[in-house]
Amino acid sequence: MQLHNSLIVYRKELRDMLRDKRTIRSMVILPMVAFPLMFLLIGYFGARSTQELKSEVSAVMIHGGEDSPKVVAALGKFPGIKVVPYQDDAKEEVSNKTIRAIIEIPPGLDEAINSGRTDKISIGYFQNDERSEFAIAKLQAFFDQYKAQIAKAALVARGLSPNLIEPFTVNSQNVAPPSKVGAATFGALIPYMIIIFCFTGAMYPAMDLTAGEKERGTMETILSSPVSRTDLVFGKFLMVVTASIVTAVLSLLSLGVSFNYFKNGLMAMSDSPVQMTINPSSVVAVVVLVLPLAVLFAAGLLAIALLAKSYREAQTYVSPLVFIVVAPAIIGTLPGVELNMKTAFVPILNTCMVSKEIISGTYHWGYMAAVFGMTCVYAGIGLAAAVHMFNREDVLFRA
Repeated sequence: MQLHNSLIVYRKELRDMLRDKRTIRSMVILPMVAFPLMFLLIGYFGARSTQELKSEVSAVMIHGGEDSPKVVAALGKFPGIKVVPYQDDAKEEVSNKTIRAIIEIPPGLDEAINSGRTDKISIGYFQNDERSEFAIAKLQAFFDQYKAQIAKAALVARGLSPNLIEPFTVNSQNVAPPSKVGAATFGALIPYMIIIFCFTGAMYPAMDLTAGEKERGTMETILSSPVSRTDLVFGKFLMVVTASIVTAVLSLLSLGVSFNYFKNGLMAMSDSPVQMTINPSSVVAVVVLVLPLAVLFAAGLLAIALLAKSYREAQTYVSPLVFIVVAPAIIGTLPGVELNMKTAFVPILNTCMVSKEIISGTYHWGYMAAVFGMTCVYAGIGLAAAVHMFNREDVLFRA
């Protein structure tokens, strides 16, 4: 392979790409505008929704309690809870989200409390509905307080100290720096976005430089030039890698600037004490680790898109690959999934896991070397596959 010839092909493809409005939209305009706007809107509405949940007065119904006015009166005075008249279709009301919960008070509860007997209160709610579960949390807080008041009153009536019910308290506090807490919270999101941007940035150039060339009839022209197939593949490959990295970097820069501008407002809306500050050097380290992954994406997309006869056919081959890329990236953001020697050998997932650790301020040098090395191996295999495909006449001139 002659690097000079590959660079000539690279410059030629770069000039052609810069003239293509579709590529400019996908590589520059989309990451600089659409992606930051999308994440800012998600953050804005997420913070607004959290604020509404905290301020909402949860409507609940009480079934029973006619002979237990004390607990019913105390419940009606509890902040954040609104008791509405009971109806026979209460369960349907919860399912329709008209009310948030149903409280089943057993007969004679006040009398049972006075006599020292144990009784059971049931609460019906809508599982996995945030507003209903938020109401459950408030009701649980009420009943915990109410039970504590009853127990303390019983101790006082017997001449005992109410402190017996709570002989000591436990105070837990965060000792990690606020910046590390914020990085650990959002550390999984940064590598996920970088990987998605790398892949989407490589998609359209890879399809245009292979199936697009076939469709325009320029593939034969470039193949007739005095440049070896390996040099030709490497030049096109460098162009796709450039588009992939530029898209990722521009997306991160734009998202970082936008988020830094709006984060104070978002934090004020969500009442979050977390300081969302990420060390720029950690982001740079993540970008370095993602470079072999960009190479893998570029080589794999070139090899797959070359199988197509037209740009549209290439889209049908390449578009489903987004799910293959997204799946391990999402798995890497799940709680409980940890970086170990098994996950270090899984492509895409390994980069997500080690990048999440780096963003949170933890550098596992052994795992970092293993992930970088394995991704380089996978990238080399992908590049070899692309060269092999370019040397197959039945693929290049598929009718």
